[in-house]
Amino acid sequence: MENQAFVTEFILLGFPSLQRVHVLLFVGVLVIYILTVTWNVIIVVTVVSDNTLHKPMYFFLGNLSCLGIIYVSTTIPKLLANLLDVKTSISIGECKAQAFSHFFLGATEFSLAAMSFDRYIAICNPLHYTTKMSGKLCAQLSFGSWMGGFLTVFVQTVLVFRLPFCDPNIINHFYCNAGPLLKLAFTKTHPIEWLVFTVATVVLFSASFLTVTSYFTIIFTILRIASASRRQKAFSTCIAHLTVVIMLYGAVIFIYFRPRGHASNMNKVVSLLNTLVMLLLKPFIYTLRNKQIKTALKKSMTRN
Repeated sequence: MENQAFVTEFILLGFPSLQRVHVLLFVGVLVIYILTVTWNVIIVVTVVSDNTLHKPMYFFLGNLSCLGIIYVSTTIPKLLANLLDVKTSISIGECKAQAFSHFFLGATEFSLAAMSFDRYIAICNPLHYTTKMSGKLCAQLSFGSWMGGFLTVFVQTVLVFRLPFCDPNIINHFYCNAGPLLKLAFTKTHPIEWLVFTVATVVLFSASFLTVTSYFTIIFTILRIASASRRQKAFSTCIAHLTVVIMLYGAVIFIYFRPRGHASNMNKVVSLLNTLVMLLLKPFIYTLRNKQIKTALKKSMTRN
């Protein structure tokens, strides 16, 4: 132990195999980042400014877009800076903030569960939708999803960064990820590894259980609708959200629930796609088949 040098900063390894095309990677990531933030800002501004969108469904969509803007901004600006800089270091303080923010915001999958609950009430109990999905309940569900993310991540983040870290101080990722960080700790980390895995499992499966239960009930209710046109309309209100849920949970399961020994480079690529491309696609998926949002966007563009 006496010969170990405890570190005060980390080196983010990023994508060393892509060094020859790092300029192209920088341009690609920058363009997608700008588009992602821009589209999500447009969604938030449109939902807030247009009175016709002051409904629970769009409230949750605006909340999800706010979440996306902050989430993508916790890691991508640092990645962009590192792609242009030979020295890709990050202080322990910055690493703590980045790790906590990224996983706190990433653990708010309950926002998607809240949106599923909204669709459940709208389709399965439409006569009481206005009274049940009140502004107060929407705010409580939104606040609960954010607090759920905070509480599930806070304790494990504190435990991870109380560990002593020693050389080599290289994190094999493009941001401060808990898995590569734990490999640098100069002590046994099995209890914390199990805690991280357990928390991820509980968050994922509790949120997915609420979502899947809601959608099973929704599908069963829709199939009982006699009118084909009404069935199609009911399905169309859910298909965008269901698509986002499948894409998100698929990426999370791929990253966190694969057997050990798989290449970490693939995890980094999937993590980058999940962070950037997924958040870019969300606004398009939600607005592509939504006439109200498209109408509101056209009104806003005409007004300007």
